[in-house]
Amino acid sequence: MVGEKIKNLRLKKRYSITELSEKANVSKSYLSYIERGIQENPSLQVLTRLAKTLDTTVEFLMGNEISGSNGGQVDAEWLLLVDEAIKSGISKEDFAYYLDFMKFKTQRKEGQ
Repeated sequence: MVGEKIKNLRLKKRYSITELSEKANVSKSYLSYIERGIQENPSLQVLTRLAKTLDTTVEFLMGNEISGSNGGQVDAEWLLLVDEAIKSGISKEDFAYYLDFMKFKTQRKEGQ
């Protein structure tokens, strides 16, 4: 599970396994073992470096995920999108306005 999250975040950031291993100072083979689930309990030091490089938290990598309103888990891609919006200066109000606008646009399209 940890490895799957790391791999998804790595791919989302468009890093090769070599790039991530160099940026996080983790050996390429060890990172590969983590991603493939061979190494299921990486050290806290390694997780900390990976989390920092992938702009996430160790808690997220370890499985302390956020549940969505539909009971499902919020995946890393959604969290990265929200994080990107925050870093871009988009406020909660702006985000809510955009969401309402997209709902309106979808409803209008379905009505035609």
